[in-house]
Amino acid sequence: MAIPLINSVVSWFLKKRIHDMELFMKHPQELQNNLLLDLVDQAKNTEVGRKYGFKAICSYARFKDQVPISEYEDVKQDIERSRNGEGNIFWPEEIKYFAMSSGTTSARSKFIPVSQQSLQDCHYAAAKDLLCMYLNNNPDSRLFTGKGLRLGGSKKLNKTSGTSAGDLSSILIDNMPFWADYSSTPGNDVALMADWEKKMPAIVRETIDEKVTSLAGVPSWMMVLLNNVLETTGKSNILEVWPDMEVFFHGGVSFDPYQEPFKRLLPKSDIKYYETYNASEGFFAIQDTNDSKDLLLMLDYGIFYEFIPMSTYGGTDQKIIPLEQVEIGENYAIIITTNAGLWRYKIGDTVRFTNTSPYRIKVTGRTKHHINVFGEELIIENAEAALKATIQKVPCIIKDYTVAPIFMEGKEKGAHEWIIEFEQPPEHADEFKTLLDLHLQAVNSDYAAKRENDLTLRQPLIHFANGRVFYHWLKSKDKLGGQHKIPRLSNNREYLEELLEIHRTI
Repeated sequence: MAIPLINSVVSWFLKKRIHDMELFMKHPQELQNNLLLDLVDQAKNTEVGRKYGFKAICSYARFKDQVPISEYEDVKQDIERSRNGEGNIFWPEEIKYFAMSSGTTSARSKFIPVSQQSLQDCHYAAAKDLLCMYLNNNPDSRLFTGKGLRLGGSKKLNKTSGTSAGDLSSILIDNMPFWADYSSTPGNDVALMADWEKKMPAIVRETIDEKVTSLAGVPSWMMVLLNNVLETTGKSNILEVWPDMEVFFHGGVSFDPYQEPFKRLLPKSDIKYYETYNASEGFFAIQDTNDSKDLLLMLDYGIFYEFIPMSTYGGTDQKIIPLEQVEIGENYAIIITTNAGLWRYKIGDTVRFTNTSPYRIKVTGRTKHHINVFGEELIIENAEAALKATIQKVPCIIKDYTVAPIFMEGKEKGAHEWIIEFEQPPEHADEFKTLLDLHLQAVNSDYAAKRENDLTLRQPLIHFANGRVFYHWLKSKDKLGGQHKIPRLSNNREYLEELLEIHRTI
């Protein structure tokens, strides 16, 4: 397809979407409430709809009273029935696809329903919106003169009882519209390879002679791929391989620890970085302007939002509020109701609102990935901010890290224990450790209070990992590649002990 024709099509779609987005920015509550009632109406004759009296629901207040909050264990049995071919359980449409959630590195996978409606109206709509926003912000873009290198999941779809299960990215690739497939590399055969260690060189072989203008994937695994490209080609940076590169669309983990490595890999000041907030349960938010540090919450993808203030989470006074009641600066757990049949479902992520007109968010972590053993309430956002500030003072490049508590024993004070793997370690390790502790205190007053005079917490214990500790750990869990991520913070020592054992043996 000729570039001018592509630009004309994109321009037409962009104008249409800008009008739609202006509507949900101006009237977010009205749109969300109408969306909720539409979802309830569509599912009123399903098994779940009959159980909770969907036909009688005419308002959010009624919905909140009649439908309970759910987690995966609450709906697992219904999902298994749906995977085995039963229909009309939680959504009227036949569910053919189930995304194997990689939000955790535990051995057990969650199977998240993906309806045809959610594929089209959520995931693919978001992909088109992302491209349109980028092109609107960068009118001189030559994005469509080349291809986008996609780095997706590492599992093929597994067929059982007429349904399929696999990484969300493999489901998206398997159902990709022709226009997206035409402009992407590698091809499906390579993109859906199951063996990550064979897949990596196959991607390199297939893409190094292509004209690649964009990248899309999780930063940690994309960095692994790009370093493999450099090893194979003998080049010093990626622009020597793909000189027309202009943007990296990324998501899945915070980009802060990867900023410096990507500046080295892509040493050009006008390279753009666009963040997305996409999960197995839905596509939630998109960076809609160049250089933005927050994301626009997308309100018309068939997802109704509710929130739990983390200050009340799990307590007897737990509050659940709709979008219109959120406040800037508060940390919230997300509850979603979707066009794939998830009803008031806790996805396990936390966000902080930076704006409410329109609604903009920053992803702050996971409800289970934090440390609050000593009342310090350390969340991933705190850890990332402290690491970023430390790196500015003590130059280094971090590949991966995780943190766990050292529990009090006898008269011994507690502490946090870190294991950090570097691509380029700091020249002065002691200074790095001291500054990291100070920056943690600066960004988290609860942590600072516990550290004052070593009242409850002594100085963190930090291990500088050698080799590929995290790579070997993920491999041992059969979690290499794609969307699989390292758990950054934990209230127990399970992950840390396994990593330290590998650290001691390599």
